[in-house]
Amino acid sequence: MALLELKDVHTYYGNIHALKGISLTVEKGEIVTLIGSNGAGKSTTLRTISGITPPRQGQVTLEGQRIDQIPAHKVVNLGVLQSPEGRRIFPRLTVRENLEMGAFTRTDKTNIASDMERVFGLFPRLKERVGQYGGTLSGGEQQMLAIGRALMGRPKVLLLDEPSMGLAPVLVEQIFNIIKDINSQGTTILLVEQNALMALGIAHRGYVLQTGQIVLSDSAKALSENETVQKAYLGME
Repeated sequence: MALLELKDVHTYYGNIHALKGISLTVEKGEIVTLIGSNGAGKSTTLRTISGITPPRQGQVTLEGQRIDQIPAHKVVNLGVLQSPEGRRIFPRLTVRENLEMGAFTRTDKTNIASDMERVFGLFPRLKERVGQYGGTLSGGEQQMLAIGRALMGRPKVLLLDEPSMGLAPVLVEQIFNIIKDINSQGTTILLVEQNALMALGIAHRGYVLQTGQIVLSDSAKALSENETVQKAYLGME
């Protein structure tokens, strides 16, 4: 049984048919990436999984349990945590307070301090700025904070939506190295990323989305060597 599975998922925004029968799996311990052009349905897939935009048809299951018919906050309680596109940290809260908000739904309060130290181990820059307001951080630091906040919820599946967006190349490499570290520590990751080359470089498997449908799925290595993928998404001729 897959840790996370979508079966024939159809999601709409009003009358707009955004996802047209998406089926995918994420196994425990994997990094799986969704690649595709803008408007392909990548972020909508994450929103559907997290319960923000529930599907009209199809199923989303976590460890075999359906989660597509429950409110988004209960999906979080079950262990599906998201670092959203655009970071969306709390600008008027400190770094520490932002991280504490990530643990808001947890009942095991005694472990929160050790998990915060884990986040500081992954992101030493955040420890240096622990008392600083989120809104005064750089773009890269805000991205670190958004991922750290999601980790504070102890995710079974971590959904990452465009973690490299707007970052300088040196920071992009740093963020992707940290994503690999998070995965190596046991966190399963579903990654949406415009930078397909970087995403396929750290993922185990990938899916290619095009106008709300999956048109290709394979190991990350095979996708990176696929001529169509290279021309359309990797900038190779």
